[in-house]
Amino acid sequence: MAKYNWFMVAMATLLLAQPASAQWDGWDYDFDREVKPWTELQSQIPSPPVEKNLIPFKLNGVSSHQGFVDAESISVGSDGVVRYTLVIKTSGGAINTSFEGIRCDTVEHKYYALGHSDGTWARARNPQWRKILITTSNDFHRTLYREYLCDSKSVAGTAPRIVQSLRRGGR
Repeated sequence: MAKYNWFMVAMATLLLAQPASAQWDGWDYDFDREVKPWTELQSQIPSPPVEKNLIPFKLNGVSSHQGFVDAESISVGSDGVVRYTLVIKTSGGAINTSFEGIRCDTVEHKYYALGHSDGTWARARNPQWRKILITTSNDFHRTLYREYLCDSKSVAGTAPRIVQSLRRGGR
């Protein structure tokens, strides 16, 4: 008789538990579906950089080139992209200017436009997100990602906070 009572209690528990588990059936699927796919914001190309607004930053590796970010161009979008104008002055005297973005969450960068010496911009051809190789020691994108714009895989703060970090020479 005791075996029969135990069996009946176990069956009743199983039958009562089934409706509770049914309500959770597919919960992970529904929960994951709430995550909206990432959408990039349209970015407005900024004014050409002005010398007085350029903030120098040092590469972690050894390079004779100098890197600068235009303080007036830095923005943090609601899409999680930090956009900025990068100016690289090479040891040979060439100046390369680009308007770019970095996605901290995916460790990627993208060129939006390239600057000309007359202060005009040309939209980048086939702009694509490209991985920032963390193993490269002389890379401007790697340095900006690790030292100034991102905190691990999150944006390092608001645009004014990023400007302060650049002026201080890093975190």
